[in-house]
Amino acid sequence: MAINPVMKAALRALSYPDIDVKKNYKLVRAMYNAAHVHVLKPFYRTWDHRVPCGEHAVPVRIYAPNQDVSERYLDEPRPVLLFFHGGGWVTGNIDSYDKVCTDLAIHTRHLVVSVDYRLAPEYPFPAAPEDCYAVAREAFLHPGLLNARPEEITLIGDSAGGNLAAAVSLMARERGEFMPSRQILLYPATAADHHPETTPFDSIRENGTDYLLTAGRICGYLDLYKSSDEDLSNPFFAPLEAADLSGQPDTLLLTAEYDPLRDEGEAYGRRLQEAGCRVELHRMPDALHGFFSLPPNFPVVQDCYRLINRFLRGEET
Repeated sequence: MAINPVMKAALRALSYPDIDVKKNYKLVRAMYNAAHVHVLKPFYRTWDHRVPCGEHAVPVRIYAPNQDVSERYLDEPRPVLLFFHGGGWVTGNIDSYDKVCTDLAIHTRHLVVSVDYRLAPEYPFPAAPEDCYAVAREAFLHPGLLNARPEEITLIGDSAGGNLAAAVSLMARERGEFMPSRQILLYPATAADHHPETTPFDSIRENGTDYLLTAGRICGYLDLYKSSDEDLSNPFFAPLEAADLSGQPDTLLLTAEYDPLRDEGEAYGRRLQEAGCRVELHRMPDALHGFFSLPPNFPVVQDCYRLINRFLRGEET
């Protein structure tokens, strides 16, 4: 069932005027974080930790499915979801994604570790993937923190976080220190070019003006994220730029029908399949970019959790 005309008109109104992200990123960041406050946070216990990364430490927040994240809970090995949040590498943090990670822990029965990587433009590429890699490295090579077997750790991220999950997997293959066995990519950004005139992806032109996330905002985020134009060809910046995608983890990749990032996410899934990787690729009908942040009672989120849980159990969807 397609989006009805009234809803489409409302979405079009909300998509304009297109804020200049590059000039107003602090305002956009503040608005984004304010819109994602978790009002039930005082009723859910979490454990905050810091992971060394060079001369700084990366904050992480750990969520348990039974709402008790005391160290005693970690005495037995438990499956882990290592979560990288979205927000265009410029907005979002572990506080704004608190509700998402709470729901994720409850509905998957996994320990969720949310990574508060550094944001652009204060810390442009490669700060974010290096922070995410540092946390993944500790989880895989020093399992004492989480008491998790490496084969039970799954990378997961949405949008820019999906980009970072894919980047960490590519970094892991290149550096040879560890290798994730599974990754879940939710409507990931995988390409370097999102200009409607030059992009090879029709979804940028079809969905890039009327569905909240616009092509202009994507370009603005990428301009803030990159350190130089050389980054555009770096696979850790844009995973589709990787010449070889062999040896990547089993992948669940979910896209949204009315998302400008839809086609590049699906292109990445097909590239993984062509490289011999196991991939489950699903396009969520009638969905917009960012749907995973909706409450779990929304049908599209329920379907998403059904696919995630079957994937985590190793079942064919």
